[in-house]
Amino acid sequence: MTTHYEERYAVHPADYEHYNMERLRENFHVDGLFVEGEINLVYTQIDRFIVGGACPTSSALNLDAVNPLKADHFLDRRELGAINVGGAGSITVDGETYAMAYKEALYIGAGVKEVTFASDDPTQPAKFYLNSATAHHSYPVKKVGLDDAIKLELGSLETSNHRVINKLLVSGVVETCQLQMGMTELKPGSVWNTMPAHTHGRRMETYFYFEVPEEQAVCHFMGPRHETRHIWVANEQAVISPTWSIHSGAGTSNYTFIWGMAGENLDYDDMDKLTPADFASSGD
Repeated sequence: MTTHYEERYAVHPADYEHYNMERLRENFHVDGLFVEGEINLVYTQIDRFIVGGACPTSSALNLDAVNPLKADHFLDRRELGAINVGGAGSITVDGETYAMAYKEALYIGAGVKEVTFASDDPTQPAKFYLNSATAHHSYPVKKVGLDDAIKLELGSLETSNHRVINKLLVSGVVETCQLQMGMTELKPGSVWNTMPAHTHGRRMETYFYFEVPEEQAVCHFMGPRHETRHIWVANEQAVISPTWSIHSGAGTSNYTFIWGMAGENLDYDDMDKLTPADFASSGD
């Protein structure tokens, strides 16, 4: 079997406050998504979200239904977003094939029976980063490239957070039940993402970091305002962010990250913002 998975449980913020770094990483840090010839998934009870990676080489990989889904097919009651962060490849959805270049996204709605991932060149395999959420309505498959995205340019070099947000699988670009995905690219000289930091109690989120240069890393911050923690992440690693947690990071270089969300609404701006000064006074 080429599809592997692990399950994780939701965490209460009062419990989180007692975690050491090992427990913090066990619950929220995600590594090993891209193993050649495999699909690797993490199923979290936080909004029953799935984060994963598919890395096909000489043979295509079928997305199998894993045991927690209790379903005949992976997408019987789910929707899926895939973004290629590797070499050129393709995704075949119920017999229709979509060519997938670097940083292109594909939305796949509920009810699809078969999804397969393939690479054009096994020596430079595609790497499909996957997010999946529960869905109770079927929306059409749609491919979205960076040119199709809703773009926001935010921040500045003076505050070390000059970045471009590419809204890929969001309302206004593609119809979804609750899944949203996008990609934020930091400009050279900028290292801070997601400023102002914020929570959104109606949605959880995952952060996947890539284009992190070798020998560099990103420090991801999480937790309630009064009790933040950090997790160091390397290239092609992710962090699961509960609804009660901020999500922000600073790298030792600029980088790119993919954000994926699921929850009660599709309003991108539904967030409770916190300024840096709010954190500085959190113990007062």
